[in-house]
Amino acid sequence: MCFAMFKSAARKLVLTPTGILSRAAACAFRHDCRRTAVTLRVSEALSGNELGASVKVQGWVRAVRSQKDNLFIHMNDGSCLESLQIVASSQLNDALLTFGSAVEVTGCLKESPKRKQPVELLAEQIRVVGQCNTMDFPFKIKERHGLEYIRQYPHLRCRTNVFSSLLRIRSEAAAAVQSYFRKKGFVQIHTPVMTSNDCEGAGELFQVKPAGEAKEENHFFSVPVFLTVSGQLHLEVMSGAFSRAYTFGPTFRAENSQSRRHLAEFHMVEAELSFTRSLEDLTEVMEDMFRSATEHVLAHCPEDVDLFHRRVTPGHRDTLDSMLKKKFNVISYTEAIDILNHSAEEFVFPTDWGCDLQTEHEKFLVKHCGSVPVFVTDYPYDLKPFYARGNGGRPRRTAAAVDLLVPGVGELCGGSLREERLELLEERLQQAGLVDAYGWYLDLRRFGSVPHGGFGMGFERYLQCILGVDNIKDVIPFPRFSHSCLM
Repeated sequence: MCFAMFKSAARKLVLTPTGILSRAAACAFRHDCRRTAVTLRVSEALSGNELGASVKVQGWVRAVRSQKDNLFIHMNDGSCLESLQIVASSQLNDALLTFGSAVEVTGCLKESPKRKQPVELLAEQIRVVGQCNTMDFPFKIKERHGLEYIRQYPHLRCRTNVFSSLLRIRSEAAAAVQSYFRKKGFVQIHTPVMTSNDCEGAGELFQVKPAGEAKEENHFFSVPVFLTVSGQLHLEVMSGAFSRAYTFGPTFRAENSQSRRHLAEFHMVEAELSFTRSLEDLTEVMEDMFRSATEHVLAHCPEDVDLFHRRVTPGHRDTLDSMLKKKFNVISYTEAIDILNHSAEEFVFPTDWGCDLQTEHEKFLVKHCGSVPVFVTDYPYDLKPFYARGNGGRPRRTAAAVDLLVPGVGELCGGSLREERLELLEERLQQAGLVDAYGWYLDLRRFGSVPHGGFGMGFERYLQCILGVDNIKDVIPFPRFSHSCLM
């Protein structure tokens, strides 16, 4: 059993994890622990590297249990999933020391006699930095709250184990993506959040204007400006000087959607490769990035990922392992339509050649391909934006475009070769009535243009994919969607 060190002058003996010390030994023990305390994160304290040292840890109480002589506290600071056990004299108990309160604890790190925990902190001093009213706190100490419940409290849900795990995974996944591109020689470009163009051409834009701007003709930037839906066109500018470039940042879509895979604000990973004429060059990077980032997350966040796969999405680990072991499938759009039309499944949306694939179609195709990610290539030309390179062919003209479909989510990545032929691009822009707005884009083809292509990956959908989370609102710190912007 773990015992605390008692500081009362009336006591002549000190109880420690190894038993009773003499008065002289107790004084030496206390003296040893009164050296200048080193401030550690909980993850550092649990490593065991500072055993016997006087340390200070700061965090939030996850559990508190009081006995006659001893006080046991589990404390966490967000640096890892596991909490640090604090062992203290009951004399250090404080009415403000409750579940959720913020505390600062100073004491000695000692090896724990319990097998389930490597170390424990024998507290000399406990200071409540911020109290927590447990009566009004929406999360209860002995309850396991689901993702849908904690979603109601975006300002507090980071206090829960499951969402703090999500945020650590998210942070590590972002670092893994950045690391992958650096290793592959890509240059990071900070593309603008405000732009005067609509890359996707869907018109789902948020317009930006000063709060006091009254007259439509008096634009702050002299032209209408919007929140970006993609950094692709700005990356294409860079593809005239860098053979490999990428960006990773927020993007916005004014979609009036309440679906489980759409947000008004989300993050996109986008890359552009110059001197390429093959979709295979793009799919190779997509697949390689997916595997590299996922293996990094599994290696660096094993406890956090395991928490999701055990408690939130049981059985999903097998699906993820299968994705990593098997090579991704490749089918054409025409083959995909044939698969859908020859299936016994009854779809809500039509499956005629020329129709865009819907989520129900995408999920069926992934299942048909063994629940392994599948690349769908060569979409109908008219389904893709003006910048997609045409393949030619009649009467079914296609574009050199590709989508990556994954289990449980559907579309994860979308990309294409870019139309580098000036006359064809100019013709497409004229048909769309966009020549005046995209004169600068045509200049890119006039001055040292090269065949190039690129893709974008929804970062939140990637997290949904590897964790098995059903709703995209549960993999982003502060979800933004129609009729909801709480903070």
